[in-house]
Amino acid sequence: MQLGSPTLQPGPGEFGSPYPAFESKASCSQCGVRGLCMPQGLSDDDLTRLDELIGAPRRIERGRSLFRVGDRFSALYIVKSGFFKTDLVVEDGRNQVTGFQMAGEMLGLDGISGEVHTCNAVALEDSQICLLPFTRLVALAAHIDGLQQHLHKLMSREIVRDQGVMMLLNTRRAEERVASFLLNLSQRFAARGYSPYEFHLRMTREEIGSYLGLTWETVSRIFSCFQESGLIEVQHKHIRILNASGLRRIPLKKPVAQAA
Repeated sequence: MQLGSPTLQPGPGEFGSPYPAFESKASCSQCGVRGLCMPQGLSDDDLTRLDELIGAPRRIERGRSLFRVGDRFSALYIVKSGFFKTDLVVEDGRNQVTGFQMAGEMLGLDGISGEVHTCNAVALEDSQICLLPFTRLVALAAHIDGLQQHLHKLMSREIVRDQGVMMLLNTRRAEERVASFLLNLSQRFAARGYSPYEFHLRMTREEIGSYLGLTWETVSRIFSCFQESGLIEVQHKHIRILNASGLRRIPLKKPVAQAA
């Protein structure tokens, strides 16, 4: 297990956790990312019931696992702050990154059907998560208008995202993949009130490459090519998008590199 950390599994009581909870409880009504993870138009009573369900947010330190492949599924998790990656080990032993999750996005949907998790979720920086015990969440959804439909939308969004990634990997050249990745991050940061043109990458070049089906060397070369073309400015993990419309017009006339 990564860094010797226990995964977030139920313990004695209603829902025990090896990760410490903050002293102050989560408050959906005051949370800055509620519009991204919860349905609109909830009443004060609905928000109170959600607060009671979620309790206090949990701390997950950088490098620690929230859950791992084969762990028993019992809850969904909303990223309150920070950044996560999901990955799994493929047949040839490689570690394959399957996604990156930021504030307002949900983790754990992979475990619903088989009642065990099918991927690992690891914090890329010190993070906070809100924990939603699944059985209680389903029961509550029957009494809150729109909550059940919203959960279905979240599941559908995951399916659409997976299909989009498969299309990206199967039909796009390497530089198109990297451009799409940067534009997707830009849109997601903008939806959270941050600058869409300047942000810090929480993941390594190797992790980006794993997600996009490229080597880390290819990712680095494409970043350098984009910088030389005046599309972006790169300083280690800090990205500044100088020409978003140019990124959308990728591919370039001359291929930078081929997929791994």
